[in-house]
Amino acid sequence: MCQECKLSIITVNYNGLKDTCALIESIPFNENMEVIVIDNASTQDEASIIQKQFPQVKVIRSEKNLGFAGGNNLGIKESKGDYIFLINNDTIFKDFDVYSLINRFKTSPNIGIVCPKIRFAWANTPIQYAGYTPLSKITIRNQAIGFGEIDNGQYDTALPTPYAHGAAMLIKREAMEKVGLMPEEYFLYYEEIDWSLMFTKADYEIWYDPTCTIYHKESQSTGQNSPLRTYYITRNRLLLVKRNWHGIYKYLAYCYLTCFVAPRDIIKYTLKGRFDLSKAVCKGLLTFHSLLFT
Repeated sequence: MCQECKLSIITVNYNGLKDTCALIESIPFNENMEVIVIDNASTQDEASIIQKQFPQVKVIRSEKNLGFAGGNNLGIKESKGDYIFLINNDTIFKDFDVYSLINRFKTSPNIGIVCPKIRFAWANTPIQYAGYTPLSKITIRNQAIGFGEIDNGQYDTALPTPYAHGAAMLIKREAMEKVGLMPEEYFLYYEEIDWSLMFTKADYEIWYDPTCTIYHKESQSTGQNSPLRTYYITRNRLLLVKRNWHGIYKYLAYCYLTCFVAPRDIIKYTLKGRFDLSKAVCKGLLTFHSLLFT
């Protein structure tokens, strides 16, 4: 165990006091570790509650909701660790094996990010993430390896992966200082994919390492079928293309997302009576259109 390494654990809290407290309670504190909680303009002052309950935690309250990237970036700027572990507040540790992820960095100076195995926290705790397949350049879709499978050890081999998972990623500060902070244009969703591309363009590798496992309750703050999520997914797929795709693939992706995916989703939600979601798709398209010329 690499106890000589300084580790910063950062989580962003937004109206998620119960989940955040459960995460903190699952962390075995030691003198070589700091835990930072960013309270991202929660409706109530949850920062004060967390600080009182966990005086060993550094709690920072932002009066403005900075989004996923902005909240994490605020925590990164306040951190001191050589390694920065960004973790969703709706996750818990059962066995704290983060130092084994740090050891993965020792195998190659080219590794910039290492992600643990992620399992859902419910029922028989199926796998959520054991690495990713590459994104299609046209559909902007990919798959999380092992998603929904029972963990029988079939993904217990560490390997490179194209993208980090936003729920849990350990970043080497030295690499991050060369690459830059997480892009804040997204606010929610796809920012970790863009950040992963920034790392790989800078010749850093991203690894999946199953020696550490975290358990994820998944989207407790935004909901799986909320207008907020639908809006940002619609807008941010297109934003990812704008920032990273070039040539013919950029225009093929634009065409597929705006002429097929968006109309399909609008019709689907309308037929289900979810007019709020249909409006969110339209709003996402309109907002992205305004970003095309900025």
